[in-house]
Amino acid sequence: MNKLLNNQGLSRHDLQIISEWVSPNSHVMDLGCGNGSLLKHLQKTKQVTGYGVELNPEMIAECIDNGVNVIQTNLDQGLGHFHSNAFDTVILSLTLQAMRNPRTLLEEMLRVGKQGIVTFPNFAYWRNRMQIALGGFMPVSKELPYKWYNTPNIHLCTIKDFHALCEEMGFRIESSIAVHRSGKEGLGLRLIPNLFGEIAMIRFSKK
Repeated sequence: MNKLLNNQGLSRHDLQIISEWVSPNSHVMDLGCGNGSLLKHLQKTKQVTGYGVELNPEMIAECIDNGVNVIQTNLDQGLGHFHSNAFDTVILSLTLQAMRNPRTLLEEMLRVGKQGIVTFPNFAYWRNRMQIALGGFMPVSKELPYKWYNTPNIHLCTIKDFHALCEEMGFRIESSIAVHRSGKEGLGLRLIPNLFGEIAMIRFSKK
């Protein structure tokens, strides 16, 4: 794995963007938190409080070692045990595509939190399109490393797909950025993010 990636697949560049979207001293929940590295970073840099949510027992043990409060639960079963408006920000990083009912989870994110932050692999990235168009195969990449028959990613989408869903659900897009894992920037990313962005990073709230 790229040495710049943490256990959630986030690069330092991604961490910086998420940090800019999170207010200091706020209350944060990180869904699918892995080893808790994102929350640990936010605790250190923004003095946030909050919880990670994770299913994997090994990752939960690492969260504890990282000094992160963690709750074991299956996100596909919802967030019904959390009170409404309990958090300032709810984060779902590189996990949305593996959820059985992503729409329901997005609704729950804005029930328990004032704003949501979602990151996901952009299926419309040009390299993915080329693999399908020229090779005739489902794309395999650093962002989508699995074969079609063993992938946990069951709801792949594009940046445009997500924006359309937010409009349908009555959510407001506060910020939308497409990035490369390397952190490099370019005119293509700014002008046509749905084509040149490997990872989508979107901050949203209720209208």
